[in-house]
Amino acid sequence: MLQKTSHFMRQANLINGEWVQADSGQTIDVNNPATGLKIGTVPKAGKVETRRAIEAAEEAFKSWRKTTALERSKLLRKLHDAMMDNQDVLAELLTIEQGKSLAESKGEIGSSAAYILWFAEEGRRVYGD
Repeated sequence: MLQKTSHFMRQANLINGEWVQADSGQTIDVNNPATGLKIGTVPKAGKVETRRAIEAAEEAFKSWRKTTALERSKLLRKLHDAMMDNQDVLAELLTIEQGKSLAESKGEIGSSAAYILWFAEEGRRVYGD
């Protein structure tokens, strides 16, 4: 385990397209619940960082709302494909972070990807009277 997971273990917050630390510099330890071992830290974000993240999301939505259903579907399909291409590594991350079995984690990634694929197709359909 942890063979390829370190690439995915960013210990920062993604705000407005940038990986950032907490303004205070404070962090919170993240422990594997199955072993109690520390696996990393995350920034202890507060109100200011939260406000910046919300404002960035509101700004991003202005362009996202103009994205067509077909474009959104293509993006969701890319997300599905990326999840499935990295299923083993993502499952390792879930196992380390949540303490569940690797088999359960792998199934959870597959199920989540299947939901994303379903929504990718459902969003292209138009229902009505």
